[in-house]
Amino acid sequence: MKRIITTFLILFTINLIAQKKQLTGVVQDNNGLPLVGVTVMFKNTNKGTQTNIDGYFEVTQPSKAAQQTLVFSYIGYKTKTITINETSNNLKIILFEGNELLSEVVVDTNRKNKFSRKESAYVAKLPLKNIENAQVYSTVTNQLLVSQSVTSFEEALKNTTGVEKLWSSTGRSGDGAGYYSIRGFSVQPQLVNGVPGITNGFINPDNVERIEVIKGPSATLYGSTVTSYGGLINIVTKKPYKGTGGNITVGGGSFGFKKLTVDLNTNLEENENISLRLNAGYQTQDSFQDAGFRKALFLAPAISYKVNNRLTLNFNYELSSTDQTNQTFLFLNRGAPLTFKNLAELNYDRNKSLTNDDISIKNPNQNYRGEIAYKITDNWSSQTIVAGSNTKSKGYYTYLYNVQNDLFGLYAQKTDASTNTLSLQQNFTGDFKLGSVRNRVVVGIDYLDSQIIDNGSGYRGINVVNPQGQLIPVPPAFGFANLPTTRASLDSVLANVDRSNSDINQNVLSGYISDVVNILPQLSVMAGVRYDRFNYKGDANDPSDDEKEFTKSTFSPKFGIVYQPILDQLSVFANYQNGFSYVNPERVPVDISNPNGATKIQSYDLEQANQLEFGIKTNLFNNKLETSLSYYSITVEDKVMGFGASKQQDATVKSKGFELEVNANPINGLNLRGGISYNDAKVTESKSRPDLVDKRLAEAGPETSYNFWADYKFQDGIVKNLGLGFGLNGASKYNTMVGYPSVGDFYLPAYTIFNASIYYEVDKFRISVKGNNLTDKEYYTGWSTITPQAPRAFLGTVSYKF
Repeated sequence: MKRIITTFLILFTINLIAQKKQLTGVVQDNNGLPLVGVTVMFKNTNKGTQTNIDGYFEVTQPSKAAQQTLVFSYIGYKTKTITINETSNNLKIILFEGNELLSEVVVDTNRKNKFSRKESAYVAKLPLKNIENAQVYSTVTNQLLVSQSVTSFEEALKNTTGVEKLWSSTGRSGDGAGYYSIRGFSVQPQLVNGVPGITNGFINPDNVERIEVIKGPSATLYGSTVTSYGGLINIVTKKPYKGTGGNITVGGGSFGFKKLTVDLNTNLEENENISLRLNAGYQTQDSFQDAGFRKALFLAPAISYKVNNRLTLNFNYELSSTDQTNQTFLFLNRGAPLTFKNLAELNYDRNKSLTNDDISIKNPNQNYRGEIAYKITDNWSSQTIVAGSNTKSKGYYTYLYNVQNDLFGLYAQKTDASTNTLSLQQNFTGDFKLGSVRNRVVVGIDYLDSQIIDNGSGYRGINVVNPQGQLIPVPPAFGFANLPTTRASLDSVLANVDRSNSDINQNVLSGYISDVVNILPQLSVMAGVRYDRFNYKGDANDPSDDEKEFTKSTFSPKFGIVYQPILDQLSVFANYQNGFSYVNPERVPVDISNPNGATKIQSYDLEQANQLEFGIKTNLFNNKLETSLSYYSITVEDKVMGFGASKQQDATVKSKGFELEVNANPINGLNLRGGISYNDAKVTESKSRPDLVDKRLAEAGPETSYNFWADYKFQDGIVKNLGLGFGLNGASKYNTMVGYPSVGDFYLPAYTIFNASIYYEVDKFRISVKGNNLTDKEYYTGWSTITPQAPRAFLGTVSYKF
């Protein structure tokens, strides 16, 4: 009997081992280098693992099936699927680099450090790891957006180190999206999936897969149209993936907030070669003030068709529409000394919107992007992109300007404008060796055509109010109608105001090349250059505007070096980056003291920006600690200062500072993200404006800003799957009128905002409650303006996943 039992146990153990066989292997790139962090998953299961620093993996087969499918996915590389059987083992898998297509959205259930992203194919226009990239960038992942129950784009950007909001979206034509300060210079979010995508209104974060903030002048790869000297903002939208799934989310909260979003993904063929994804959402919210609202709707279908192993076609489209009142902006007087120096002296009642719900501006917007990705050889790929956008501003744009003492005049315009862009881009990317030296190259051609059509009215004064919202009658000589703030009043005043009839066109044709050369596995250098040709065509509806037409061209170089003392874990880097701006000619008075006299065309040279930066990046403890610490110095020469006839091109601006960003996963279930930045941006030279020398730029925002967020999900026990979140963000005090020294200073006070959340999450659903500004802090942002920010608010969401 003992022998029978022993024999049975041995056979049973052998049977278990056969059922749960350990499968091993190694994953390399086509140059034979190990790939770290590759996701290895059994298809249609949640069983899998990731490769270690040597590219090695070991995974237990989930069943004893004769054949199973194993999927290897890695950002920037083409997903590989293989069939294994009972004898498969010691596999050697080669992944080939490709564009960010289906592989970038493979669900990674083993990912622990969910607030970090190690790679991007957009930042360098090459699939490059962060630790081997000489440029600094910050990524806000979708997991972080979900953790914080983010409902607006500006809320999402609070997670990026050194980015501070200057203006919320105004909806006005030409530049209605929000303004942010990066490294001392203002910028708007105008890049979608690596190509221009213009918007004049609210950006709904529910179609955002991630946000990439690329730091420093970036004209070599992206030109000057969608970048600033401080950097650029790239929005990566959600794309189709292999498999079927999705989620439905509903939410509600303070100040009448409501939202509904739907995310559906499916495959149209059994072999999953055609994938379709649809995202749609609607949200509405009232202002915390006595008037004001925003209603936002979007619909975003995307399709991907894998024709064969070499050719993939992709198309995504986003239709969005926003209807909102103008957020309260108190523009301070730029031409006369202020009679108040701070908020206490102004005595502004922040609960007063000084507007009316009848007066709103609508921003219908369309963005599309078609892509042909073709693998020419194992070493070379082609990417052809056709993209475009159409964004409109229709309705009423209003603002409040400090006309006298503490009185503010309401000015209004009936806007009717549209901006159209067409972008054509061809990239060839290669990964090959010359001898023993690895080269990763992108060669590209980029064409951007833009048109701004404006049929809106001029501005007229409607009424004058004090900071407590009371109408103050003024004499007719002041130029105000003394009417209440209603749509009927605006219509009556603007009915006979002359309308614009402009059609301004311009285009840019560019070519660029960038090469990352691995001299040693630990040492790489990067060099790139862009040739840029700008053609300003002027106003097609104004023959006299022909004098302003011009064509200019320039070269923009960049260099970088990265040394990794510990490969894939620690790098030391330095870079030189260039930026530039074309300044369009203007018609100005011959005699500045006589603005109504004879005029002339004033032309300008290019503004040029050059950055030097060095720092360190880490990816330690098996991807658990990712950090970036850098010091930068940006010098802008031939900077144009002033407005209109007083505009001069004789200034030099220097911006320097440091940034630290950390993403950590110290223990299972705990994710941390934080950052701090300091920026010193000053005018160092200006003969025409000596009063600005040694003054901080107004667009630079606060000198110091910081952010932190912690998310912990319990792993065991009765509280398993319960999660807690806590964070803060803040900034130092800020002189919002620093660019206008003749009027005096006005400081927006420093602030620190605390937020927290609690949630319960399992495979099929997530329930969360989030509290923003828990201490009900009164704080403001601005750029020669004062804009009150929201007080304490609560938000609840429920998501069903399938």
